[in-house]
Amino acid sequence: MVLSKGHILAVDDNPDNLLVISETLRNVGYTVATAIDGERAINRLQSHQPDLILLDIQMPGIDGFETCRRLKAEPQTQSIPVIFLTAISDTVNKVKGLQIGGVDYITKPFDIDELLARVKIHIDLKKAQLQLIQDSKLSTLGELVAGIAHEVNNPIGFIHGNLKHATQYHQDILHLLALYEKHYAHPPAEIIDWQKQIDLSFLKTDYADLLESMKVGTERIIGIVASLRSFAKLDEAEWKTADINEGLNNTLTLLSHRLQANSYQDGIQLTKSYGDLPLIYCNPAQLNQVFMNILMNALDAIDFKYRSELENVELTQLDPPQLKISTAIEASDTGKVVCIQIEDNGIGIAEDIQSRIFEQFFTTKSVGKGAGLGMAIAHQIITEKHGGAINCTSERGQGTTFTITLPL
Repeated sequence: MVLSKGHILAVDDNPDNLLVISETLRNVGYTVATAIDGERAINRLQSHQPDLILLDIQMPGIDGFETCRRLKAEPQTQSIPVIFLTAISDTVNKVKGLQIGGVDYITKPFDIDELLARVKIHIDLKKAQLQLIQDSKLSTLGELVAGIAHEVNNPIGFIHGNLKHATQYHQDILHLLALYEKHYAHPPAEIIDWQKQIDLSFLKTDYADLLESMKVGTERIIGIVASLRSFAKLDEAEWKTADINEGLNNTLTLLSHRLQANSYQDGIQLTKSYGDLPLIYCNPAQLNQVFMNILMNALDAIDFKYRSELENVELTQLDPPQLKISTAIEASDTGKVVCIQIEDNGIGIAEDIQSRIFEQFFTTKSVGKGAGLGMAIAHQIITEKHGGAINCTSERGQGTTFTITLPL
């Protein structure tokens, strides 16, 4: 599979210029889209956002400067780097272009090597920005997990360890009571009254049950901490052979509270169909981050659907909330691959924005609920870091399926 070096939108009212720019960039591995004026460029950006825009200044309708101003005024497009590519060469206009948000300025007629060099610089800068955000998240996650593991492991280990002694003490006390009952068959009335008041026969069994429940609870906490550490892959090499199924299970353990029933939906039905996968060479922490982003989005989509539908229909009229995860070895054009599918029956994604879900800073969530980075980072991890592929199919109101393929 040949990966694109980046997606570029070239905007110029001269078809010959667009042809030269497109062929030049495509020949070295870029994906290029074109527009012949500012209005068409802005309209095109509503459905697809490139990694970089090459923008002419002198065009009919709105010129390049006004086009750039409008792009920088919109949250969805303000982060796209703009390189002005124009015959205007005076300093005043160069400064104006940079002041309104352009990142560079190339004068026509342009030198092909200069164009390629400047495009590469700004594509690489944008990728580096995304990489810094990703690394920062992973670093923060690692520090958070290390702190939680340290703070939780010590007291829970103390409690769990002492439960063994408490259980033994309970058995010793019961044995002592049995000896008293054997040798003192007729205790005074005061003792008989107190036995009835505290229901001694019930306490004997219930206290043992309490200790067993506490043991199960502490083991559950210890297991969650272990899953958290495994999820973040603390103290492990970045790249190693890893079990994909184990990574999915660790991620699900951390999200188990989201699967439980609440006031507007029954518990989410989780179906796991794991294939017999070999260990694959990968960065487990990065893949776990991808699984976490997709699963959280799936759970959010289910929550949104059932919370919204509660206002309009009876829950009995809805299919139960479902989350399905499957893994398998499949054949592809390049050989065998690991295929991972995560499917939900949540609210789904509108058809007109499905092509944008992997774009940096694009989000369907309300302000404060999402930064539009999770799926962009997931796409980068799968395609650029691991040489795989990730795609999405969705139907509004019915659900979404993410499919990930990774080379063995």
